[in-house]
Amino acid sequence: MKNWIQFPIVEGTASRQAHCDMPAGTYEQEMGREGFFGPASQLHHRHAPTGWVKWEGPLRPRAFDLNTATAVSGSPWDARLVLFNAATKIRIWKTEGKMPALARNADGDDLLFFHTGSGHFYCDFGHMPFRDGDYILVPRGVQWRLECDEPAMVLMIEATGDSYKLPGKGLVGTHAIFDPAILDVPRIDEAFKEQYSEAETLCEIKRQDALSYVTYGFNPLDAIGWHGDLAPVKLNWRDIRPLMSARYHVPPSAHCTFLSNRVVICTFCPRPIESDPGALKLPYFHSNVDYDEFIFYHKGEFFSRDNIRPGMTTYHPIGFPHGPHPKAYDTAMEYARKETDEVAVMVDTRDMMTPAELPEGVEWTEYYKSWQKK
Repeated sequence: MKNWIQFPIVEGTASRQAHCDMPAGTYEQEMGREGFFGPASQLHHRHAPTGWVKWEGPLRPRAFDLNTATAVSGSPWDARLVLFNAATKIRIWKTEGKMPALARNADGDDLLFFHTGSGHFYCDFGHMPFRDGDYILVPRGVQWRLECDEPAMVLMIEATGDSYKLPGKGLVGTHAIFDPAILDVPRIDEAFKEQYSEAETLCEIKRQDALSYVTYGFNPLDAIGWHGDLAPVKLNWRDIRPLMSARYHVPPSAHCTFLSNRVVICTFCPRPIESDPGALKLPYFHSNVDYDEFIFYHKGEFFSRDNIRPGMTTYHPIGFPHGPHPKAYDTAMEYARKETDEVAVMVDTRDMMTPAELPEGVEWTEYYKSWQKK
C-alpha cells in the first residue's frame, strides 16, 4: 500500500480555490501528477509560464497539419504513423471506396475516430453505419472492413498490447457524460447478410507491425448470430454530454472517454463557458509531469489556440508547462465568448512518444513561438 504525501498549504499571495479568483496580474500554473488525477498545486506567477523567447532541444511543443500527411489507401496498415511509444501508435488514414481485404490487429485494440466521411463498418459481429465524429472501438483480433460512401479521414489510436475500457465516473454515476446505453454494436442486419459470399477473401493480420496474409475460400464475415459482452462499439461525440461548471473550470480528465493502462483518451465537446466573474474560463497553464499530451482538432474554433484548423494536431511532451495562447487567454478572460464550439480528441500517454518521420511541410516548425505576444 502506498499514499501520496499530502499537505494542503497556502503560501504567500495565493487564491484558496484552484482556477478561481487569482491574485490580480498573475498567471496560474498547475503542477500535478497522474495527469490531473493525482495531487497538484497551483502556482501564481508574475509572468505567463509559456513566455519563452528561445527553444533548443527535442522537448519543444510541436504541431502537425495532417490534412496533407498521407495518400489514400485501402488498407489501415498503410496509414501514416504520427507518434508512437511502447503503449500506443497514433496513425492517420485516408481511405475511400471499399477495402479490398479484411483487417485484423493482433497487437492491441484499435480506436477509430472518423474525422470525415461516412459509410459502413463490417466485422465478425455484423454491420454498423458510420459518419463523421464517430468513434469505433475495435477489440484486438476482430476482423473488419469499411465501405465508404464518402472519402474518410480516420485517426487511429492503438492500445498496443492492451485494451480500452470506460473510465469510472465516481460520484456523478454511470450515466454521466454518456449513458452506456448510447453505445451502438454491430447488427446481423440485411446489409450484413447481403455481403455473405463464397468468393476468396484476403485478411491482412498485423502482429508486431509485420503483416501476415490469410486467404479464405469464402467471406469469413458470415456469422448468423452472436451473444456475449465483447464486440466493437460505436460512440459519436454528439452523444457526449460534457461535465461543466459555471463557477469552476473542470480539468481535462473530466472529459475522459476511453482509457487503457497507459493511455487516456478524452473528448472535448461544445459547452457553455464558465460565467462566474472569478472563474478561469479556459484551460489553465499546467505542467503534468507524468503524461505526454497529443490533441487532434476535429471541428470548430479552438478557444485556447490560435492558427489551429480542423485536421491539425498539437503535441506537448512531458517536462514543461503549457497552456493557452496569449490572444486566446485575453479573449477568454474578458468573457468575449459565451460558449465553445470546438470538438477535439486528446490522447495522454504515460510514456513519452516519439514523432514519426512525416513529409516535409506537415510540421509547423515555428509552433513553439505561437505563445509569444505579437
